[in-house]
Parts: sequence; C-alpha cells; structure tokens
Amino acid sequence: MVKSAITVDFERAYWLPPLPPIAAFRLEREQIERVLGLAGMVSLTDHDSIEAPILLRVVPEASDIPVSFEWTMPYQETALHIGIHNLPAEKAESIFAELAAYTNNPVEQQLPGIFKVLHDVPEVLIVLNHPMWDLAGVGKQRHVYVLSDFMAKLGMFIHAFELGGLRSWEENRAVVNLAERWNQVLIGGGDRHGAEPSAVLNLTNAETFAEFVHEVRRERRCHVLFMPQYAEPFALRMLQSFLDIIREYPDHPENSRRWDERVFHPDRHGEIRPLSTLWDAPPPYISIFFAAVRMLEIDGVRRAAQAALAKPEHQMHFALDRGLEARSQWKKIYGSRSFRIPTMKSTASRTRAVSLRRSRESADSPS
Repeated sequence: MVKSAITVDFERAYWLPPLPPIAAFRLEREQIERVLGLAGMVSLTDHDSIEAPILLRVVPEASDIPVSFEWTMPYQETALHIGIHNLPAEKAESIFAELAAYTNNPVEQQLPGIFKVLHDVPEVLIVLNHPMWDLAGVGKQRHVYVLSDFMAKLGMFIHAFELGGLRSWEENRAVVNLAERWNQVLIGGGDRHGAEPSAVLNLTNAETFAEFVHEVRRERRCHVLFMPQYAEPFALRMLQSFLDIIREYPDHPENSRRWDERVFHPDRHGEIRPLSTLWDAPPPYISIFFAAVRMLEIDGVRRAAQAALAKPEHQMHFALDRGLEARSQWKKIYGSRSFRIPTMKSTASRTRAVSLRRSRESADSPS
C-alpha cells in the first residue's frame, strides 16, 4: 500500500459540477421548450456567488437572466439557505457583498435590516430553500425549533417556501405542511449539480421574471409542476447525479473534462489545487468503485435498479387536502397512476414555465 504525504482535508476540499453556467442555462430552457412546449425563464444560482448570472448576461441568448444566488445564512447554531432572485443589476454587487459579509461574521441583530433592504425592492424574490433540510446536522427537533424562531422573527420577509426537485417527497410533504402553518406560498426549485434538468418547475402567465415575482409576492400564487423525472426512485436519481459528476466531458474546456480536474484539495503546502495534479492516476479502489457505478448506464441494469429501489408509496403520493388542480399521468413510469400537483386555483391559461435552478458550488459554501 502506498501512503500519501497529503492528509485528506474535507473542510477545505471542494468540487465543481460538470456543467458550466451556459450549459446549465440551456439544459433548463430546452426542457421547458422541448418537453412542455412553453417559453421559458431561468433563474440560475450558485452558492454564495453571483458570478454565473453576471457572466451569462453578456451572452445574447441569456441577456435577460436575473441576477440571483443562494445565500448561506448562519442562524443560531445552524444555517439556512435563502434564494435571492432578481437583484437590481446596478446594486447586485453591493447587496451581495453585504450578505457575504454577514455569512463571514454573523450578527443576528443585523438580519432585520438586511432583509428589509431586499424586501423593499419589489422585483426581488426571497425564497426559503429546502426549509426542512437539517443542513448543519443539529437534529430534526432542534432544526424545526430554530426554523420556527426564524419565521416568527423574520418570516414577514420570506416570499415563498421551496419544494425541491432533489428532495424526497417525505421532505417536500413536510414543507407543504410547514407552508400551511405559516400561510406561505410554495414555489418549485431545483438543486441539481449534475446534468438532469430541474424536476420541479413553475407555470406562470408572466412575460418577465419581474412579473413572475409579482405573482408570487403580491398575488400570493404559484403553480408548481413536478416533471416525470421526479417519479424516479430517489436513490436512483442520486446515483445518476453521481454518474454525471464522475463522467468525462470531452467537449468541455481543457482542465475541466475529467472529474478529478473538477475536484480541488490542498497540496502538501496547503495550496488549493485540482486533484488531478496531486496524483498520476486515481487509486485503483476508486476506479473499481466508479466502474461499478457506471454499470447503471446499461439499460438492463438501470431497469433492475429502478424496480429494486422504487418506493412509490413513499415518494409518489401527491394527494393533498387543498389547492388541487392539475393532474399528471406518469404512464411511462408507473402505469395509469395519476397524481395531483399542489397549486393555487386559477382559470387563466399559462404560457411560460420558470426554472429556479441551483447549479454550481462555491469553494466557500456547503451544499
């Protein structure tokens, strides 16, 4: 056995998902246009970074993308993820800097002022992302207590709770119950770091993202659509995401094609470098494990895994007590079983779909 002189440091190591911002944007837009036949709007967020939307706004096809990001907000002994969408372009960098400063040096008494600045901009949308996820591992009971404390003090500044495309239905159902208790709007969002388009979208009559924000904030309504991939077994979707992460992308720019070029770790001197520069080749046990996971790309193996991992009684029950409207027939996956999608009532036609996708990771933020 060969031992490395470098000690594994999970605190400083980080990775970047395989899709660059423009590819993630196109993936979301194409799903909306190709599968739904609707015009699409995409809000693409990084963890604690506005770099991706700022860069995308100079690309003609994405020039109207909102400046958005996911803010890691320390709160008591845990942290909450807040989706901040559609910042004013001229103020985006200064607002982001203020929120980043709070993340690095949290003083809870500053939060009301920070949220008020955001809330006072009518076009900004503030979403509490995956609210039932115990991000810091403080325990379910303690997390719910801290979450309730946050909502009691600052809930007036939150415009919607997120139903996550990569969260289990048990967790999303808990979010539905939480929204009922706080009389809160539900909105669909994604948390994809692989190559699957968001499994939860929002249908809207709005022509612009600012109009969509108005629907959520002022009219207090949002139409949430679960796409067919959400019906896949949760464990299988996680494995598929892992496959996307370790897959080689020969068309990508140099030094971002292999997985170990997208993973970063301190070298023996503490300098952060791509993992590919720290070894001649991945250790054999990693290659063997990856080869086993890649078996899922064989149709027969995938079908067998799908049947073995399926738990439709836990993941696919969409029957809610109120706000029932659209139905979806999931025939390709579970026969004729139909499921209801939680929405607010509306008789208006819908012309657009909105994807709120969290796409990439920051080196300075957990995910």
